[in-house]
Formats: sequence, C-alpha cells, structure tokens
Amino acid sequence: MNGGPWVKRYEPKSLKEIEGQEKGVARLRDFVANFSKQKKKALIVYGPVGCGKSTAVKGLANELNCELLEINASDTRNAEAIESIVGNALKQKSFFFQGKIIMLDEIDGISGQEDRGGVSVLAKLIENSFYPIIMIANNPFDKKFSELRTRSELVEFELLNSLQVFNVLKKICEKENIEFDEMALKMLARMVGGDLRAAINDLEGLTTGKKLTKEMLENLSEREKTESVIQGLTKVFKTTDPLVAIDAFERVDEDKDKLILWLDENLPKEYTKPHELAKAYHYLSLADIFGKRIMRRQDWRYLVYINSFLTAGVAVSKDKKYDNFVSYRPTTRILKLWQANMRYQKRKAIAEKIALKTHCSAKKALQGTLPYLKVIFEKNKKDAKGLADFLDLSKEEVGWLEA
Repeated sequence: MNGGPWVKRYEPKSLKEIEGQEKGVARLRDFVANFSKQKKKALIVYGPVGCGKSTAVKGLANELNCELLEINASDTRNAEAIESIVGNALKQKSFFFQGKIIMLDEIDGISGQEDRGGVSVLAKLIENSFYPIIMIANNPFDKKFSELRTRSELVEFELLNSLQVFNVLKKICEKENIEFDEMALKMLARMVGGDLRAAINDLEGLTTGKKLTKEMLENLSEREKTESVIQGLTKVFKTTDPLVAIDAFERVDEDKDKLILWLDENLPKEYTKPHELAKAYHYLSLADIFGKRIMRRQDWRYLVYINSFLTAGVAVSKDKKYDNFVSYRPTTRILKLWQANMRYQKRKAIAEKIALKTHCSAKKALQGTLPYLKVIFEKNKKDAKGLADFLDLSKEEVGWLEA
C-alpha cells in the first residue's frame, strides 16, 4: 500500500468511485466529454465542504486521460493574477495533445471588494476558452458571482449522509486491516456532519493502533485547534455543575444560532424527564430572545447571558447526570436551512436574469414575473424552451423552474 495521508491514498481515481453523487457526477462527465457541444464553456460545481467536488474533477480527468491544471482561486484572486495564470493556461496546448481541464478551486475565496476585477476577468476568459473550466464553490449564489453564473452551468453536489460516509470508512478499515467496532465507526460517520474528508482524517488519527472503539471517540483530537460541538454538548449534558458547563463552548468554532439548534436536536435524547426538558427549553428560549435583542439594539454585552443560558442553564435543568451513552447528531435543521438558502439563491439568480432582459429591478422580477414563469415551465414545455434560451437559463435553473 502506498504511503501518504489517507485522504490522498484513498482518493477516488475515477468517477465510479465517488460516493453518493450519481446525479452530479453524470452532469460533470457529460459536460467535459461533450464539451464541444456545450452552450457554455464553464461549470460551477457547488455543495458543502467535504462532499467530493474537487475529488470528482480529479477522478474525471484521470478517467478521460485529460491534463488537469489545478488553481486555487483563494491564492489567485485579483485581475492581474487571474489573467496571468488562468489566461496563460488557456493559451497553452496540453502536453502530449491530451485534453485539458482547468479547475479553479475555492472560488468563494475571491472577495468582491479586495479582489476587484478578478471575477470580471475570469468571466471574459471563460467566454473565449477552448478548454472546459470547472470552478469549485460552497455557495455560488453570492451576488459577486452573478457574472460567472451567467456564463456557467451549475451542478450541485449534495451533503453526504452518515451511511455514505460509513461505507467509505468501512472500506478503508478493511484495506488497512483495522479492527473496528461497527457502532463506533457509525458514530464517527455521524459526528463529521457529512464531511468525508474530515472523517477520513479523524479515522487515520484515531487508529494508529489498528483498532477503533467507542471509548476512543471520546479522545478525538481537536480539529484546527477548536473543540468539536459534540465535545461541548457532552460537557453540558454530562454535568450538573454550572462552573463545569459554563465554558463548554468557549473553544467551539460555531455561531450561537447553530449551537441552539444542536442543543434543540439532542436535548430530548439526553433528558428523558418532562420537567427537565421543559426547564432546559426555557433556557434555550431565553438565549434566543437575548440573541434577537442583540440584533435589534446592537448591544453585544448580552452575549454573556446567551452563553450562560446555553451552558449552565441547560446543565442545571436536570436533577442528576444521566449515565447512559447517547450519540449526539448534527441537527437536520442546519442542513434544511442551508438547502432552503440554496433554493432562495437560485430564485434570486433567475430573477436577476429576468430583470436584465425585462429592464426592471430584481425585486420586481422575483415578486411579479418569476411566479408566472414557473407556471409556464411546469405546464408548457414548448414555450419554456424558448424562454430558457431568451433568458440564458442554465440546466440547473431550468430544473428548478420545472420542479
């Protein structure tokens, strides 16, 4: 077995090895394999962290025997750098006359203000490209990317569920001859919240002794020097001492609104007595109220109260510590909120295209024109095709209108 980190060692070599992204993978393959027939010359592959976006592009290049030029957009951000690096890459022929794919990773790192001109230059380069350009993003619907969206097809990669992550981890354990407790491996798969890359890194760090148990998960090392939300929850739920609980989330890199959702998701699994649940949810509601006061009054002194409610308040709501083991899970509401935001952003992107063609504001297009357009796409496919061409809608946007 080759050396190196496991995320590199077990990186998929072809698209068929990519877990859980069948629809996105098919769109990606079709775009590159039939590039000469594509209406647009660039693709934006988007989705949450660790779901396989960049890995899929690498696997495709390997599968099609194409030269892959990887560029990190976070490092190449201003107009001059993009013109120099991307522009030159597009002018040069591929070695050995292979096909070529240009991949710009982490385009979210391009700032709308600090890197002024970078997006516009990239958009112009796309227009005249002889090679497929694939951009990787977490959220391509940011207003600063509107010019790129009009010149690109969008392909969504979905958040991996815990079973899909578990399947990959299990294969790695079998290849590495690691003895594992299946329940522990499933716990690890749930803990990473769909981030496969993080799961593989954690598995490698935990199994230096060729063994994985439930107890070992308690010793999961800090990721990027921050404690995981799971560890913070454990501190709150497994103590009745407010002094122990008060700093549970001090080193957790997560905003307060999401911490409330984490607690809301896992409280009923930990606290089984109705009066304890009622008391704990009372403190959660107070944290939410004080959060709204901060936004309304911009008085950030209230943060100390929010932290106290979420930690000490929840901890002292129970009569005594529960000894049973509970597997804490990420709230599904965070994913639903992310998905809802993506849907709204798609609506907004379509409205911007309508506004451009009809000479009105995006707000008016969103409220007045878009609902009628959606009815046309759902009921009248013949007229819908002409409208899609007129508005220059991507396949992703047409799919949203037809749904």
